[in-house]
Amino acid sequence: MNKIKMDLTKELPYAVEESINRLRINVSFLGNEIKKIMVVSTMPNEGKSFVTLQMWKQMASAGIKSVFVDGDMRNSVIVNKYGIEKEDGSEMEGLTHYLAEEFPLENVVYNTPLENGDIIPNVENIINPSMLLESDKFGNMLNQLAEDYRYVFVDAPPLGLVSDAEKIGSMCDGAILVIRSGETSKSEVKSSIYQLERSGCKIL
Repeated sequence: MNKIKMDLTKELPYAVEESINRLRINVSFLGNEIKKIMVVSTMPNEGKSFVTLQMWKQMASAGIKSVFVDGDMRNSVIVNKYGIEKEDGSEMEGLTHYLAEEFPLENVVYNTPLENGDIIPNVENIINPSMLLESDKFGNMLNQLAEDYRYVFVDAPPLGLVSDAEKIGSMCDGAILVIRSGETSKSEVKSSIYQLERSGCKIL
């Protein structure tokens, strides 16, 4: 499997670390049938990508085999923010490449510095990934990953901007809705809850 370099060294404040750890423990109480988990927000900049990555990191650090799927194919910043690049310096392929082309899934599943944590990055943002999500390939990919990993964490685009997250949610076992306190209105949160329920994705 391909290996990447990724900056995971930044320490979190104690209170944040404990909050993520509490979330990780709560997720572990959900039962063995919950494997494919979408983490989503209503609007941008609510912290969903941070929560997804930190929860994935804690799971892997605890010895629980987990994979992070960068499912925000329109506006992902994960690769640049965490300095992701292949160890051998060669060109990296990601989620949009896999969904649009024909090659094995293992080509875009990368080993990270975390022994039990792998990642499928999104290397190239695209304007409209809807067609890629409407095919069976994305759902089949999640099912295949769920066979190989205890948890599949999908970082999805915000619900309030595009319909991508609804489609992704319909293929997951449940969702974690991240809300920025004091910023996102109750009506916007209610709308997000309705969208998730409409997709058949329960809120965990």
